Amino acid sequence: MKFLVLGIGNIMFADEGIGVHICNFFKKNYEFTHPIHTLDFIDGGTLALQLSYIIASYDKMILIDCIDADDASIGDVFFFPYEAIPKNINWSGSAHEVEMLQTLQYIELLGDLPQTQILACIPKRIEPMSFELSKEILKASEIMEKTLLDYLKKEGFDYEKIADHSLQELANIAYKN
Repeated sequence: MKFLVLGIGNIMFADEGIGVHICNFFKKNYEFTHPIHTLDFIDGGTLALQLSYIIASYDKMILIDCIDADDASIGDVFFFPYEAIPKNINWSGSAHEVEMLQTLQYIELLGDLPQTQILACIPKRIEPMSFELSKEILKASEIMEKTLLDYLKKEGFDYEKIADHSLQELANIAYKN
């Protein structure tokens, strides 16, 4: 089975880039193994529909992004299956959210959507031309890290921490990747 961790977001808009930053955090800091399954980490940026053919080639996907939710606070973390999006979630948290949701719906309509989990948090700042992550997002990233590690462990992946790059350190150089 092929697993995909797909980070979505605009790294030039501070907290809005959390999906990309978390994805890169895992690529740089962890090594994953499984006796039969594969695991890929992809920075999807703001490509949305252009990612369709990549997404369709996987069996399971964890989409990491920022969202908006009624009655939620900055830094709140959500983890849910795509087919059971909570009613309090709305996809207006960033410049690309609607487009990504539409992309998932399009792939689903074609019958090519892998089993999908959404790992997301509420951003504080969506500011143009800033790499500085808010303290709320940095704290939320610790919960997101544990959530993803727990999920992958349940799916049978073993992991080893191979480096200790901070999320902010990686956000500061994300434009170079």
